[in-house]
Amino acid sequence: MLDLNEYTTELEAPLHRSQKALWIKRLITLIVGFLIWHLPIPLELSPDAWHLFAVFITAILGVLLEAVSIFTASIIALVAVVLLRVLPPEKAFSGFSESFILLILAAFLVAKGVIKSGLGRRIAFLLIRRFGKSTLNLGYCLVVTDSILGPSIPSNTARSGIMYPIVHALCLDTGSLPTPEGRKQTGTYLMMTYIAGQTISSALWLTGMAANPVGARIAADFGINMNFGNWLFVASVPCIIALILIPFVLYKLYPPINKYTPEAPEMAKKGLQEMGPMSKKEWIMGSTFLGMILLWAFSPVLNINLAIVAFLGLSVLILANVYTLEDIRQGGGDALETFIWFAILYMMSTVLNDMGFMKTLGAQIATYIGGFNWVTVYVLLTVIYVVIHYLFVSQTAQLLALYAVFLEVAVNAQVPAALMAFMLSFATNYFAVITPQASSSNVLFAGSGFLPSEEIYKQGAVITVLNTIIFLVATPWIHWASSL
Repeated sequence: MLDLNEYTTELEAPLHRSQKALWIKRLITLIVGFLIWHLPIPLELSPDAWHLFAVFITAILGVLLEAVSIFTASIIALVAVVLLRVLPPEKAFSGFSESFILLILAAFLVAKGVIKSGLGRRIAFLLIRRFGKSTLNLGYCLVVTDSILGPSIPSNTARSGIMYPIVHALCLDTGSLPTPEGRKQTGTYLMMTYIAGQTISSALWLTGMAANPVGARIAADFGINMNFGNWLFVASVPCIIALILIPFVLYKLYPPINKYTPEAPEMAKKGLQEMGPMSKKEWIMGSTFLGMILLWAFSPVLNINLAIVAFLGLSVLILANVYTLEDIRQGGGDALETFIWFAILYMMSTVLNDMGFMKTLGAQIATYIGGFNWVTVYVLLTVIYVVIHYLFVSQTAQLLALYAVFLEVAVNAQVPAALMAFMLSFATNYFAVITPQASSSNVLFAGSGFLPSEEIYKQGAVITVLNTIIFLVATPWIHWASSL
């Protein structure tokens, strides 16, 4: 018979090895960061810009190596940039005042209200009753739904706020839980399929993402006309191909455990019968949610801030006792965690951009490829523009920093201007799952418990490569359609 002490020792041994491996990864991360910090400062950058880059890239490396969580990496980075005198405290804390980051926090809490009221479960049952015979069907249902919302909701972050509680409820009601094993049932697949599909639904429409019209304005300076109609026409072929392939590729490469659920529609039907008619809280939640969607859709016309709409909705839910202060105290920890890490990483990326790091890097890269033939320049600029997004925590920030620089290099190398302009605009959307922080629309899903950061890095890289290949292969179509 095994002695109790021997049994305890056997249990502790794997834990000890795991802790030892974890600290080795942390030591490697620290050494790499120290070496980058002390490298000769290149490209005539300021010492502060280089040192901020060293801290930023070390934080990202720590997450990639799974040495620390993205939250832990972010707060250590925040402490480092202040204590090492890289940034003053007021600049280091500036990310917490950004309205679109506050939108994420408010949308996270509103989403919890949708779930608590039962409305999220009801919508999930309705979708499962219609499409729930397989997890793959549900994946297609999500990307199609977001594509339909795309032209009317001019913010991918706002759309993610609409869809998150529905996707969350779908995960729960198809047998998934936000635990290491439970999320493998359907949760990770459905969450990843949605944010991956949104990279394409945003690229499909000129109004699908806030940065798209900004790119169109910059392109106009080069004599390129981008409007709602020709954008949709040029985007249609590569986007339709990508929307068909993304759910299928994720399903094959990272399959959910629970693939086929022929009994699910009948179970959903029974679930709806058990729920009965909509409750008072569901009606209040539904009316509030609909009001938020309409205000988000017409926000450009009404000149209403998106975050204020979310806080207005949250206020109504609290006053109506649909989502209470006690609920926030008990279940708002993940919302706060997500808000903190994203605000910190966004701040560092933005300050790097303000210090000229991104523009200098982009211009330097561009000078090395200017001598090639136009096809090579076009492909290299596209790939570099995508890969460099590892350093950005905002699609719009990258577009403002690099779009004109890359487009000018392309035009000088005889790349057709319209082709390059549309490709850069599409890339600003389709690289949005390359990291958890690559787009603010990812953040709700990254904080759900169903989609850990390391999965987004891994699966997001695959989807980004897939998207890039699809759009590059579609170059003849984009070239022809953009020249009309």
